[in-house]
Parts: sequence; C-alpha cells; structure tokens
Amino acid sequence: MAFNNHSFWYRNGLSLVLVTLFLLFWLGQVFTGWHSNNQALNEAGATPLSLADYLSSGHFISATFENWESEFLQMAAYVLLTVSLRQKGSSESKKLDEEEDVDRQPTPSSEAPWPVRKGGIWLKLYKNSLSLAFFLLFLCSFTLHLHGSYLNYKDEQAQKGLPAEPLHSYCFDSQFWFESLQNWQSEFLAVLSIVVLSIYLRQYGSPESKPVDAPHSQTGKE
Repeated sequence: MAFNNHSFWYRNGLSLVLVTLFLLFWLGQVFTGWHSNNQALNEAGATPLSLADYLSSGHFISATFENWESEFLQMAAYVLLTVSLRQKGSSESKKLDEEEDVDRQPTPSSEAPWPVRKGGIWLKLYKNSLSLAFFLLFLCSFTLHLHGSYLNYKDEQAQKGLPAEPLHSYCFDSQFWFESLQNWQSEFLAVLSIVVLSIYLRQYGSPESKPVDAPHSQTGKE
C-alpha cells in the first residue's frame, strides 16, 4: 500500500508534534508552578517544597487536572453533540439532509476492527467507544482535580491555623467549582469559535476547513 513508502515520522507527524508540544508546555507548567508555589510558601513563612514533593502536592495535581478535565469534557460533549445537531455552513457539522459515511451501519469484514467482527455487546460498546473514552477520562481527571484541590485547600488552612472542612463538604465549595467552571466555559467558547468561524473563514490545506473556494452556505468539508 502507498503509505508503506512513507517514513514513520511522516505517517505520525501530527501526533508526534502534539505530544512534543504537550510535554514542553507541561514541563513549563511544572517549573513555573513550582517556583510560584514556593514563592507563596516563603511569603507565608512556610518551608518551600522540593520538586519531587511539589509533584505530589495539591497545587500541582489540582492545576494539572482541572485543565485536563475541561478538555475531555469538551471533546466528549462535542463528539456526541455533532451526532444529531447541525450548523449550516460549518465545516465541523454533518450535512443538513444527507447521510454520511459515519451514519452507515458497520459491516463485518476481515479488515474491520475485532469488535465489529465479534458483534453483540462488543459492537454496541465500540460504536460509542470514542465518547465513552472521553467521558471516562473526564471523570478520572475530575476526581483527581477534586483530590488535588482538596489537598491544596487543607495546606492553605493549615498555614492559617484553621481547621479544614471534610471532603464531602468541600465538594460543594465555591472555590472548587470556580476552578472547574472557569475552564469549562473557555473550552466551549473555543468549540463555538471553530464551528462558527469555519463558516466564513478558510485555512488552505487544513482538514478542519472547507475548501477555500467553497461557498459559505456549504455544510461539511466536502
């Protein structure tokens, strides 16, 4: 097949660049967050943390997973909303009236993924596996965000010499939900932006854009 003539780097360039950018920015978060947290500890008269201790601190865990949870929630919701909802003229929408390849029922074949060949409950799960995976990642990230935020809250209360409320009460604390909602709203704003802007704007060569000469009224990429 034709793709066998391409190198590993060419075939996987997009994911490799995205992983690299993710790691670079995450390391940047680690070191800037570490210094920022230690600065706050110094100002409070507390002992600064080593890098290893910081990586298990509530400050780091909360900051990391409050962002991840919003990303996974956005993707899970977007995958499901685009199943049945339409936006005329957007490259991110299915066509208004026509059925598309993603709407056809799966047919078992030798090249089909094994759940399709297996059928039954495995096929039912596989048909929704993308959204299920994103929701599972969201729930894991949400739980870790809550854990980290609570640890950070307890540390702050200890520095002030104040008692900490139990975890089940902290679940309803405005600070925790502020951390979540400030990220959730920004993610849906980003999705709204690409849905609406792709109606009128183009990016030559990008699969996220309609062809440059496509009319604004054209829905979908082709």
